[in-house]
Amino acid sequence: MNKPRVRFKGYTDDWEQRKLGELVGVYDGVHQTPEYQDEGIMFLSVENISTLKSEKYISKEAFERDYKVYPEKGDILMTRIGDVGTTNVVETSEKRAYYVSLALLKPNGIDSYFLSHAMKNYEFQKGLRERTLVTAIPQKINKDEIGKVPIFITVNIDEQTKIGGCFHHLDHLITLHQRKYEQGKTLKKYMLQKMFPKNGTNVPKIRFDGFTNAWEQRKLGDLVERVTRKNQDLVSELPLTISAQYGLIDQNKFFDKRVASKDVSGYYLVKKGEFAYNKSTSSDAPWGAIKRLDRYENGVLSTLYIVFAIKENVVIDSDYLVTYYDTDLWHRGIREIAAEGARNHGLLNIAPADFFETSLSVPQDIEEQKAIGKYFDELNALITLHQRKRDELVKIKKYMLQNMFV
Repeated sequence: MNKPRVRFKGYTDDWEQRKLGELVGVYDGVHQTPEYQDEGIMFLSVENISTLKSEKYISKEAFERDYKVYPEKGDILMTRIGDVGTTNVVETSEKRAYYVSLALLKPNGIDSYFLSHAMKNYEFQKGLRERTLVTAIPQKINKDEIGKVPIFITVNIDEQTKIGGCFHHLDHLITLHQRKYEQGKTLKKYMLQKMFPKNGTNVPKIRFDGFTNAWEQRKLGDLVERVTRKNQDLVSELPLTISAQYGLIDQNKFFDKRVASKDVSGYYLVKKGEFAYNKSTSSDAPWGAIKRLDRYENGVLSTLYIVFAIKENVVIDSDYLVTYYDTDLWHRGIREIAAEGARNHGLLNIAPADFFETSLSVPQDIEEQKAIGKYFDELNALITLHQRKRDELVKIKKYMLQNMFV
């Protein structure tokens, strides 16, 4: 079939197979060693193909001497070493230098964004791999072989432009939400460091207007009580796990398989709003993770977890508690009670009684607790929103790449 499954209305002609070399000029970089300096020409390589930005530079003299052909706006840069076939369209008229690990493709009468995405098509990528030197580490494709790879295109420039513009806009939206997601995470990390007292102090560096009282140290066991409720009546058969990033989440979704045993009657039954401590360590959670169940009405957890709930008639905001355990302030208390040789296969040896003896910093005014909890709850929602939007757009792009090209 020489027609894509999905295309814009009004276009019905078959696509044609060409050799890439008929559509672009293919140029090689030079073996240039970049100089790290404040002024000069930006130096591009495989490592920054996704952004086409770099902190490496070469001198203007070296650029003028060695680069007879350089990337211009609308050109395509493609990796030819390592992850062969990754492409990006140059969107700036600024002069750039590029290393031999990249190939420069100068389109000849074909839409750059259309072509760069057509090159992501499975059949084209397969053609690249067939011409790649598989014995090389990393893998590499010779410059002359790139132009020999067959590729299907529409010769209708209007259709090319519409397809290219669609993907260009989609890439822009993905980048936008990715940037917003990263900015949100950076802001959260900064505010977690500034909105809680540190280094033995009892007031944070940043706080909401109207609150001046010193914070106090409270023992966890005075605020919460342990939950050891068993799932004897099989109220829930939803196995949960704790992720440092996603919190308490369905084990089947997180691991893409069931880890819990089929009989979960001996597991703890956890209800929405209750907390659990996972004593397993990871790079993201060096002292484990403490999270609240928010996604589901209830679920079951292994008895290796420590489950707890806020005591009745205790003045502590639940959202504040969630935020506090997003900081690293509680790590010190865990470190002090962890038994010698605690890291047994990544599982900390911490007794529940000792865990509830740990202390935490708490604003005396419940309204300040609520303000902090609400701020971070809204910030988390914003971060999750951009993450979800980015993931949805990535899925849409994957579908379109599979169906809008031959």
